[in-house]
Amino acid sequence: MPSGEYLRYVALGDSHTEGLGDGDDTVGLRGWADRLAEHLAAVDPGLWYANLAVRGRVAGQVRAEQLGPALALRPDLATVVAGVNDLLRPRFDAARVAEHLEEMFAALTAAGAHVVTLTVPDVGKIAPLARPISSRVFDLNTRIRAAADRHNVTVAETGREAVATDARMWSTDRLHASPLGHERIAAAVAQALHLPGSDDAWTLPLPPQAVPAGRQAVAAELRWAATFLGPWLGRRLRGRSSGDGRTAKRPRLLPLSAAPDSPADAGQREFS
Repeated sequence: MPSGEYLRYVALGDSHTEGLGDGDDTVGLRGWADRLAEHLAAVDPGLWYANLAVRGRVAGQVRAEQLGPALALRPDLATVVAGVNDLLRPRFDAARVAEHLEEMFAALTAAGAHVVTLTVPDVGKIAPLARPISSRVFDLNTRIRAAADRHNVTVAETGREAVATDARMWSTDRLHASPLGHERIAAAVAQALHLPGSDDAWTLPLPPQAVPAGRQAVAAELRWAATFLGPWLGRRLRGRSSGDGRTAKRPRLLPLSAAPDSPADAGQREFS
């Protein structure tokens, strides 16, 4: 990959791209998109990076709220990852979700950006109580690949590798990647982009470990349901979202070394 090919990286998406599970709102979120930006900056320190992702957003909201601002930033590289929040809704419509994604693929590639997206791991292997929606995952992934192919979008196949469903790749809520998971996703995208130093090591399985069985497994599922699934369902019933009142953590293109609330943000020069 020639140095300087990607100088303006913009990430669009939901909590996955915002970085939940990798840090917190007190110390700050890192996440796979930030980690990818670090890979890119290692190739060219002149990289500028914006992250428009907001937790809780479904694919239609990502398109409606983030596509316009992303196009205004004139990226030469954009990542578009959305649809997991849709998968969890009772009225999931795979065709409509894929349509939103394809609209973003089309607009960004037409504007000259190289677009990258991900496929989704089988959530039924991550949270057994979610097994009824595994077929939705397979359907959505098929549609993502087809839409990506129509617009020359690069697909990092994080949904196909067995390691993607290892419990250690996920935080305790089983909805967001752990720091290790975010690290592997960033490595997957780096490989898909053929960045120098990237390889397929992200696909390697983790060392074996004991897993709960029998009553222990049932107890673990009940704890997870009470701690995470119940509150999530409660928000849905009340029409609330974890992203209510939130905005993007890094809405402007900035040098990677510049924090969003630094003086560089207040007096950002126009990058051209």
